[in-house]
Amino acid sequence: MPRPFTAEDHRARMTRATADAAAAGLAGLVIAPGPDLEYLTGYRPTAITERLTALVLTSGREPALVVPRLERPDAEKAPGAAGLRLLDWADGEDPYVTAIPLLDAGGRYGVSDSTWAMHLLGLQTALPRAGWTALTSALPMLRAVKDTDELERLAAAGGAADSAYRRILEVEFAGRRESDVAADLSALLIQYGHSQVDFTVVGSGPNGANPHHEAGDRVILPGDTVVLDFGGLKDGYGSDTTRTVHVGTDVPDEVQRVHDVVRRAQQLAFEAVRPGVECQEIDRVARRVIVEAGYGEYFIHRTGHGIGITTHEPPYMVEGERQRLVPGMCFSIEPGVYLPGRFGVRIEDIVTVTERGGRRFNNTPHELQCVS
Repeated sequence: MPRPFTAEDHRARMTRATADAAAAGLAGLVIAPGPDLEYLTGYRPTAITERLTALVLTSGREPALVVPRLERPDAEKAPGAAGLRLLDWADGEDPYVTAIPLLDAGGRYGVSDSTWAMHLLGLQTALPRAGWTALTSALPMLRAVKDTDELERLAAAGGAADSAYRRILEVEFAGRRESDVAADLSALLIQYGHSQVDFTVVGSGPNGANPHHEAGDRVILPGDTVVLDFGGLKDGYGSDTTRTVHVGTDVPDEVQRVHDVVRRAQQLAFEAVRPGVECQEIDRVARRVIVEAGYGEYFIHRTGHGIGITTHEPPYMVEGERQRLVPGMCFSIEPGVYLPGRFGVRIEDIVTVTERGGRRFNNTPHELQCVS
């Protein structure tokens, strides 16, 4: 089991977030239930409802968490509660009366992306001179750089996903529905320690040309190429890996050719990872390989996304993203080629930036594997 995050860990995160907000010209942050609140305080409400819950971080003031009175006992149990001032409000009261004294009437605040519109509108009404900006825009690096404990959890999640992949190669594909193989993958992720399965894409034959295909009733046939993309949360941190397999041993020349192109694109993009490189450069390296091979129009998504306590978060490996890589960043590298009505190929690893380059958290073979 990994070391639990402590009150001191969460206090340090809140202190850093407050300083980063000030450096970005913000008066502070308003954080609603969701991944940012969990990251900063360890508090994850059992249910997210219409009742206002908000963490307020401002320079020179103690971090404060506004919670419904009936949920205060749960909030008090959160790992970061010792570093918080808890303020509660009761049903029938105006929650903004409790929250407004924590905010400056004319300040500009970063608001977590998960904030309900009704709550943001309520704050705007109560503080008409204040300004509000999305946290992803204001502080995109809030959760992007992982510490040692977070890296260990991500590595363990990647290793568990790898174990699930090795086992899925042993099952029958031909004659079974995509949903059957997806269920196998889900069970394997749980078997290897995941507490939550977020997705199990099984795209066979022409369905593989849809990057986010949802496994359905299509029966997998001999000769199909199958995209397997799966992941979830283990000890609170994400896994996400993709491999492409072929049903049977007679691999068509074009399938092998496309797979080789994608494999080379993925490898060269990984080799480009090092501190100081712009995120968009990782996309450019992978895309250049695929374009030069004549499949550029069939690479229809970004090359990667960040990962942490959610499976998709900043930074993004996409054209126009000029954020530079920093040691501790973790993200996917997942180029793909999708030929409509025929098949798709994608290869994905989670990697982290080190002082000298990159380190993979997924280490299963990239070569096209044949299954029965």
